Amino acid sequence: MRLKTILNKCCNFNGFVIGDARFNDKKTAVIVQVNEMQRSKAICSDCGKKASGYDRLPKKLVQFIPLWGFQIFFAYAMRRVCCPDCGIKVEKVPWCDGKQQITPHFAKYLADWGKEMSWKSVAIRFRTSWQTVFRAVESVVEYGLENRVIKGVTALGVDEVQFHVGHNYMTLVYQIDKGARRLIWVGKNRTMKTLRRFYADMWHLDRKFRKGIKVVCSDMWKAYLNVIKEKTPNAINVLDRFHIMQKFGKALDQIRADEVKQLKSENKDPVLTKTRWYFLK
Repeated sequence: MRLKTILNKCCNFNGFVIGDARFNDKKTAVIVQVNEMQRSKAICSDCGKKASGYDRLPKKLVQFIPLWGFQIFFAYAMRRVCCPDCGIKVEKVPWCDGKQQITPHFAKYLADWGKEMSWKSVAIRFRTSWQTVFRAVESVVEYGLENRVIKGVTALGVDEVQFHVGHNYMTLVYQIDKGARRLIWVGKNRTMKTLRRFYADMWHLDRKFRKGIKVVCSDMWKAYLNVIKEKTPNAINVLDRFHIMQKFGKALDQIRADEVKQLKSENKDPVLTKTRWYFLK
């Protein structure tokens, strides 16, 4: 089985064919030539319509998923088209988006590994740079945001996460429906304004979004509770167990302390002294 056969099986480049492959001068990478099919017209990258050719740019290398320890690059000289609607534009090709130096296949591959390991480890493992891994994750996230569908959300989870040093927080909102659990929004800070911005963003995606929310899970941060009550008044607000037990423990301890003080003031035996941990347990 040849490398050309493997690449044709992995990639479906309509209008293009996989050509010959060769090693680079240092024998560390494989350069795969890509050619357009005969009589095929280039596609405008702006409007997506076929257009007549204008000229060619210098040959460009775009990195693909490594194979057998070798880096794989697609080599192709981009055509520029004379589009009647958009003017002179670079053609659209299926293995490269704009000025990206890696294919969408490799970007998805790096982003998947970036969930399992640190980005630095991913870069070392696949012989690339940390910046390349960052751009890969960024492109995958942008694609996901552009193509995501926010429909049928009935349960939300609202929480905050601390980052850097000090009181620096981000607000995270999750969909926690059965069978569909995902992070759907991130906002800076943990204020009422932040959470209101989430509802505003969802309104632009789906104007009936708030009406479909039946349950909202959150902690007892007052800013969150106020906005949840304001924006989803008919939803059940479920508070997390940790904060409920924390409040319960404080209330129990306060009652015990008040009883001890009352017994002492009445000159009775304060039998509840030194019993704090028994009650809390």
